[in-house]
Amino acid sequence: MYRFLFIICVLLYHNSYSQNNTHSFKDGEFLKYKIQYGLLNAGFASVELENPDKKNDSLFHSVGLGWTTGMVGFLFPVEDRYESYFTASDIKPLHFIRKVSEGGYTQDKEIFFDYNSHQAKEINHKKGTEKSFFIQNNIQDMISSFYFMRNIDFEVLGENDSVSVNMFFDGKMNPIKLIILGRETIKTNFGKIKTIKVRPLVLKGRVFKDEENVTLWISDDLNKIPVKIKASLLVGAAKAELVEYNGLVYPFP
Repeated sequence: MYRFLFIICVLLYHNSYSQNNTHSFKDGEFLKYKIQYGLLNAGFASVELENPDKKNDSLFHSVGLGWTTGMVGFLFPVEDRYESYFTASDIKPLHFIRKVSEGGYTQDKEIFFDYNSHQAKEINHKKGTEKSFFIQNNIQDMISSFYFMRNIDFEVLGENDSVSVNMFFDGKMNPIKLIILGRETIKTNFGKIKTIKVRPLVLKGRVFKDEENVTLWISDDLNKIPVKIKASLLVGAAKAELVEYNGLVYPFP
């Protein structure tokens, strides 16, 4: 249930992307979310950003973690780690790492993106295999899309407008559409915050009950932080709320 935090954050469209070098995030940013499954506190998810080479600011490295706690952690232990190295200028993923352990289900994969040859090389460390897949240039991985989404110029988008992206996941391109539902002020752990309410049309099947069963609230400011997420899953419902932040570019809320 924690994984929907990352999956629904794949929101991108090249015409809406801010083309200047001013980002809504910076080196050292940290965001933490509490995840509830029904009435249970299920676990946490965090996303942290760093510049891996302090002498070269052309690359970012982000680490996304997800883990269960309490009774949910006892019944369904989860320890997930996602990493993405992406360009700082146009936020294009170069290297994606996925190491997950979910109640007995495990994955250990790396993906290297080569835009000159339009190839994504996937190394499966668990199976000891390598595969190559055709890719387009306008793709994102699960983590880089979180930051690309936050540089969308929402000011040019109105109610019922939509944006789209191709996310590369599990060896194929997954088209995602984001519908703008409008503006809404919501109560959060940090007081009342003005937000942009959106509905990603997500991939139904393994995690989600239906493609329209996720709602996302993004702070309507220069940080553009997802502050609240609700989702109906195949079994039950889950929500995530921002509980901790640090290293933001702009004051919040």
